[in-house]
Amino acid sequence: MRVAEIFHSIQGEGLLAGVPSVFIRTSGCNLRCHWCDTPYASWKPEGPEMSVPDILEKISPWNCHHIVLTGGEPMIARDLPALASALKKEGKHITIETAGTVAPKRIACDLASLSPKLSNSTPSAEQDAAWSGKHEATRLNPEVIAEWIQNYPFQLKFVVSTENDLAEIKNLLSRLPPVPFERILLMPEGVETKTLAARSPWLVKVCKREGFRFCPRLQIELFGHTRGT
Repeated sequence: MRVAEIFHSIQGEGLLAGVPSVFIRTSGCNLRCHWCDTPYASWKPEGPEMSVPDILEKISPWNCHHIVLTGGEPMIARDLPALASALKKEGKHITIETAGTVAPKRIACDLASLSPKLSNSTPSAEQDAAWSGKHEATRLNPEVIAEWIQNYPFQLKFVVSTENDLAEIKNLLSRLPPVPFERILLMPEGVETKTLAARSPWLVKVCKREGFRFCPRLQIELFGHTRGT
């Protein structure tokens, strides 16, 4: 599979925020979010082809229990099930960060970090006419999301740009099996501390009012918008 980067850091988002983790970022994505913070794994995929043994050898020196399979969209990587199976045999805890558009098909996973894409993610026709329509048509698959949440421990993580996004979130939740509110995480959109600081206060108020969970972006607060963190 093509791999954009592999690095050892801490999980910056979600229920496991702060936990030391090894990130394996596959290259390639079936969507094109206009605010994507890893364009080198989506808009302009890069990185070498690596086999499962290559990846296992690369991460071995860190001796880290928590592994995060991310992207891009890791679920479109052909060898991801084999990698997940090999990691599980080594006793690793596996988080898969996915948009929830690809069915799990019994892949080994201890935490499905599902990030359904709202309309705020759709690129404009001016940015990319072809991807604008394709992304909008395929960004949400409630049936697949339901399959994930019915079969795996999970978190639902939404990137929020404005309070208007809340209506979309509630609409999607109405189409899914019941989800505990503490598993619904709202994260401010942005890759700069200034932007996050501006959006966080009103998003915290939304979370308090609705009972959802606020999700900071710890990696940006600690390291800035930097690869390998």
